[in-house]
Amino acid sequence: MLGYKIKIRVWLCILVACKISSALNNGLALTPPMGWLAWQRFRCTIDCETFPDECVSEKLFMTTADLLVSEGYDKVGYKYVVIDDCWMTHNRTADGKLQADEKRFPHGIKALADYVHSKGLKFGIYESVGTKSCEGYAGIKGYEKIDAQTFAEWGVDYVKLDGCYTDERKMDTNFPQFGKYLNETGRPMIYSCCWPFYQEGKGMQVNYTLVSQSCNLWRNYGDIQESYDSLIDVLDNFAVKQDIWAQYAGPGHWNDPDMLLIGNFALSHEQSQTQMALWAILAAPLFMSNKLSTVQPNFKKILQNTDVIGINQDKLGIQGKRVYKDQGIEIWSKPIEPKEEKYYSYAIAFVNRRTIGTPFPYNITLNNLGLNNPIGYKIKNLFDGTTTKEILKPDSLLKVIVNPSGVVLLRANIISKYEYIHGRYI
Repeated sequence: MLGYKIKIRVWLCILVACKISSALNNGLALTPPMGWLAWQRFRCTIDCETFPDECVSEKLFMTTADLLVSEGYDKVGYKYVVIDDCWMTHNRTADGKLQADEKRFPHGIKALADYVHSKGLKFGIYESVGTKSCEGYAGIKGYEKIDAQTFAEWGVDYVKLDGCYTDERKMDTNFPQFGKYLNETGRPMIYSCCWPFYQEGKGMQVNYTLVSQSCNLWRNYGDIQESYDSLIDVLDNFAVKQDIWAQYAGPGHWNDPDMLLIGNFALSHEQSQTQMALWAILAAPLFMSNKLSTVQPNFKKILQNTDVIGINQDKLGIQGKRVYKDQGIEIWSKPIEPKEEKYYSYAIAFVNRRTIGTPFPYNITLNNLGLNNPIGYKIKNLFDGTTTKEILKPDSLLKVIVNPSGVVLLRANIISKYEYIHGRYI
């Protein structure tokens, strides 16, 4: 266990003292962006006669904007409504501009963006860096500058750029170039890139310094699918690569493990809490991809948990890591505010990977979690809302009980010297 404590201390030292400082500076996404993205739930459904409430159309995105507001999602931070693939036609206009499918978007993209803005929300759109989008529609290659200007004229606030139908060896040039064109329009647009995922898939060494200088967020791994196994696969991959990837995350530039599955078909209540907790620990963009009108109250409560969202939106912007594995329990840790001198507060997630059908008790001292503030900590369970009555010191034993495939997410706030002297922690 002593070696484990040293490991955590070294990680924190490296993370804080040697953090990558060179990054995209467009003033956007200073905390991980939050919103709703169509792809995981609705894919490329274009048959509106058979699936009138499921097809990729202006109706879907207007309805989603309405529900983000009426159901209170916007109040807790979900601000972006983002179209994915299949919104456009296969061909451009005579003057080379992108055009939306006239049947599914009869009023055009600008009118849709205006509607989203009228709700106090932000509007996002999808394209691909190659000759075609991933589903075979018009890509941006050869039209980069005109497309960036078109997005600005339409009132786009967020651009997701995919990597299909192009040479991965050219991505170090074409992704940054499109980002420059976006900036030259003068309109603030968050820039989401799928660049690293494609190069990682080819076994290439990704220039993450360049990625972080060029994009506000980027996909590192494949699409998340509608299953708990897929969720765990993403988390395992992030854990394996965390020492490489985490150093590039911070205000304005984020690793993206993909969309939230919560409220769809596959995840149980416990598994949904696990995804929400770990996306918070990872400082991941929080983009729901669900049918908001069918989200059950228990899943809505998870998605709108302001304590958990607060971990995700912590202004320090430090990406957490998996720091320990023991008896089928994984421990993930993220330094957060408030901090005093060298001591941080922490979010700690205990994830149960055991398949035995009973909750599992787990005990560990705070100092073995890297929590060494000598004055101590107040601990809050962010899903059940309970808070410890006493101050826990570094040698105190922390006891949790974790449900199968579930999580216990704790916030450990430091007790400052001022609070201790004046009794403000009580």
